[in-house]
Amino acid sequence: MWQFLLELIVRNVLLAGVIYLALWRIIPQFTSGKRIFQPLLLLLGSLAAYVLLKNLHDVYLYGYVIGDQERQAFFNNSLYNFSIVLFYLAFACALHLSKQWFLQRELIRKIKLEKVNTELQYLRAQINPHFLFNSINTIYFQIDKQNEAARETLGKFSEMLRYQLYECNGSTIEIEKEVNYLKNYVALQQLRKGENYSIDVNMQELTGFNIPPLLLIPFVENAFKHVSTFQDKKNEIRISLSKVNNAFKMDVFNTRDEKQTTIPESSGIGMKNVVRRLELLFGDNFKLKIQNSKNNYSVNLEFPLR
Repeated sequence: MWQFLLELIVRNVLLAGVIYLALWRIIPQFTSGKRIFQPLLLLLGSLAAYVLLKNLHDVYLYGYVIGDQERQAFFNNSLYNFSIVLFYLAFACALHLSKQWFLQRELIRKIKLEKVNTELQYLRAQINPHFLFNSINTIYFQIDKQNEAARETLGKFSEMLRYQLYECNGSTIEIEKEVNYLKNYVALQQLRKGENYSIDVNMQELTGFNIPPLLLIPFVENAFKHVSTFQDKKNEIRISLSKVNNAFKMDVFNTRDEKQTTIPESSGIGMKNVVRRLELLFGDNFKLKIQNSKNNYSVNLEFPLR
């Protein structure tokens, strides 16, 4: 019985030595690419050492302890022992390399995720004017208390900045807050426009879901920035937000001058940022349709709700 246990111990110790040497010395040298012949010789040497030492033990166990004279020859079990060590070595290396491949893939995934998050934070930081918020508070108290309209306008602007600075730090925001932010922006823009402008805002009762913060405002800003300045007819801006099934839809339309030289969709860092954010957030799972003609400009955006 103890001879059987000795056989298991000797075989497993020798196999463990060969596998350990291959995993922690030979494979790292191979993968480094700096030295080829040295790890190859080390591998062949370890295989030869296993076969020789196991042959020696087999001669002792089977030839002299058990008394099988045919197995007293030293090289009688060489092929069998070589196949055994080669099988276990290949199996161990396959498991090791599979584990390393999985860990490497997870590392690459984490690096890509960190890169995306960093880029999103950078893009968002470009539209976070911290210095303006402190200035607004100073200007507010400098305005005459009798000028309620000016104070109300500045209050809306201050609320917008507060939203950007303190409520948009997460990956998503309640749709109610985003809609309120858009309404404040539109209200401020309406004060700047004259009676010759028709601004129609259709925002359904949107509740109960979140969207990425500050994702919609660049399209609204773009509409006000590039709206026409007709004197003989209405200048129009139409904004519509809705939820259809499990998707969010936004439609923005504005009239534009035929002689306008600036192409709306290519101007401004805000539009470039928002398109890049859409790609980072949704990949290919969003729809963005931009129509630009000589008389009007429209944007149709749709993305899934998570």
